[in-house]
This record gives sequence, structure tokens and C-alpha cells, in this order.
Amino acid sequence: MKLEGVRVLDLSAFLPGPHMTMMLADHGADVIMVEPANGVGEPTRAIGHRDAEDVSVWFRNIARGKRSLKVNLKDEGGRRLFRELARTADVLVEAFRPGVVERLGIDYPTLSDINPGLVYCSISAFGQDGPLRDKPAHDLTVQALAGIAALNRGLEDGKPAAPNMPAADATASLMAAAAILMALLGRARTGRGDYIDLSMYDALLAWTPNVTGPVFGDDAHPEPKAMRSFGGAAMYHIYETADGEFLVLGGSEAKFARNLLSAFGRLDLMPHAEIEPGPEQEPLRRFFRERFAEHARPYWESFLDPVDCCWAFVRSLKDAFADPHTRQRRMLLTDERGNRHIGPPIKFAVEPAQPNLAIPEYGEHSLEIGRSLGIDERTLADWHARGVI
Repeated sequence: MKLEGVRVLDLSAFLPGPHMTMMLADHGADVIMVEPANGVGEPTRAIGHRDAEDVSVWFRNIARGKRSLKVNLKDEGGRRLFRELARTADVLVEAFRPGVVERLGIDYPTLSDINPGLVYCSISAFGQDGPLRDKPAHDLTVQALAGIAALNRGLEDGKPAAPNMPAADATASLMAAAAILMALLGRARTGRGDYIDLSMYDALLAWTPNVTGPVFGDDAHPEPKAMRSFGGAAMYHIYETADGEFLVLGGSEAKFARNLLSAFGRLDLMPHAEIEPGPEQEPLRRFFRERFAEHARPYWESFLDPVDCCWAFVRSLKDAFADPHTRQRRMLLTDERGNRHIGPPIKFAVEPAQPNLAIPEYGEHSLEIGRSLGIDERTLADWHARGVI
């Protein structure tokens, strides 16, 4: 696999870092979860719905294929073990609040002195500098401050709603993966590692090219209900059918509008589809609202099937994972015990992912890792007895 031989130390928690390092593990990296010796470890071990084996579904889908090292980094013995492990690492990922790694003595300057090739990635809400540096935050707080939650305003009441997807977590995960791979590519050329300051806030802002038009073009606040992506375009909108189902039109290109309006025999409405999204498209939105409300889902599925345009009915996540297409794409995997896992989205033709669906017990590999570093049995036994590992 692509990342075979790459060792990753993952000190992060919850979603952005752990999800990203799991993707690295799927492609062959040796990922070691460095879990705090607090009796819980990775917080998602104890969060959310649990499967038939009493394992958190969240944890199962961010921890597969990893090894677990339980270690108390506030103890000098734990720090000694960790520094020895860092000598052997290619990548380190941490998501503490800024300043914590310095207090623990595991910051980039310290570790790069003993391992100049180390790629060190710090994932935080707002980055390692700036006025917001020390503000505590999770995904929703970051979305609020980055202006993303405001884009989720209801088309009728104008009030922001909690976003359904953790966009700050997800974009940070993707950016971190890209940054780490860039740094490893650079290291192959120079022999030197690098430090990555990855902010969830920055990652969100970087993903807004399609919605910054009002901000950069007019120095104005976005008005979501008038914008192409949020309801201003008749051909990029959600409509209710007679049986309470919801039909999405999801492509604003003129060719799709022409195909659909031809099927309705209403090409006279085409000019409304060719102008900029906003109030001027209301006659076309009204036409679609009225027509789609006349019949139930089966009728519209039959009507739209031969029409070359972007359409779909809104379905649940359960329905999506049950779809044959999802299985064909291997986005739903089942282990030998019947537990379900989200599959890897990156599909290589050569050296494809080979996800190891096993998940580590808390601290399962602590002694194994200590022995591999040459630490003597007496010391390991002492650390284990004192709860250091």
C-alpha cells in the first residue's frame, strides 16, 4: 500500500485528526493512537450509539487498523517513552489547545531536535496565533465565527440553524491529510520534516469560493435565500410533493432547465432560468412548487426518469447506506462479526486501500510498543503498575 512503512503518532481526539489518521491507516500507515492514561482514552470510546458488541459506532469508524498506546504525558516516564517513540515516527498529529504541547515538552522544536525528519501537524480551532488562538471551540463554534452557520438560514424564517454536517472538522481533516502528504513529499527531496499549523477556521474559509461573491464583489453580507447554492435558483432547490416527500432539483445549467421545461411543455419559462438567482427567478420557483405538489413521488419518479437533468428525492442516511450503489463502491464494509464500517473513499487502481477492520482495546499495545523501543521489562512493569502506561 502507498503508506506502508510510514509511522504516525496520533495524539488528536474526536473527529478531524482521528478520521484523517484512519485514512492513512487504511492505506498502510502504522498509526499509533497515543491515548491519555485517564481511564477513558480517546473520548469517542464512550460517546454515542453502540453496536452489538457494545462499541461506540463513532469510535469504530475512526480507530480501525490503529494501535493503542496508553501513556501519561504528565509523568517523566511517560514523556521518556514518548520521546523515544517520536524518534521512530514520520508523522505526529496533535490537537491540544495551543500551548499544551510546550508545557508537556513534546512541541515541534523539542521533537525535531531528536528527529529532524518529523512531519508535525497541529490541528486546532483557530490556529497557533491570532486573537482567537486561545478560544475553546468545537465544530459549531468555528462554523459560527467563520460565517458558515449564517449561510444555513431558513428560507422562510431567516434564522440560522445548527449545520447538519461538521464542516469545520471535515475540511480540517482533508486539509491536514493533504498537508502531511505534501510535507512527506518535500521530505523525500530535502530530508527535512516540517511543522503544519492547521486551523479549522482557516480550512472553512478556504472552502468558500462559491459563496464569497457578495462579500468580495459588493462588500455585502450574503443573503442565502437569494444565492445560487441556498435556494435562489429554481433549478437548485427543494420542492415538496403531494405525499410529503421532498424532490431536489440540483443542476442550474441552462441545458438541464431546457430539458425539464420541455418535458413540462413550458419553454416559455426558460428566460427565468437563464437570469441570475434571486427574486427574478420566483415565477419559475412558483411553477415548480405548484406542479410538484400535484402528484406523489411515484408519479414524479416515472416522469423524471427519462429527463436529462439533475434530480433526486431526499432520503435518509440509513437509506443511503442500504443503496446497492454504496455497496458496489465499497463504502459499506462488514467485518467477520457483522459490524458495519464506513469504507475508504480513495480508490487507487494500484495499491488500493486494505482497511484493517480491527479496533484496538484501550492501551492494548502499550507494552508491545515499549519493548520495541528497547525499554527494559523492569521499567515497563514499574510504569504499568503506576498507571503511566
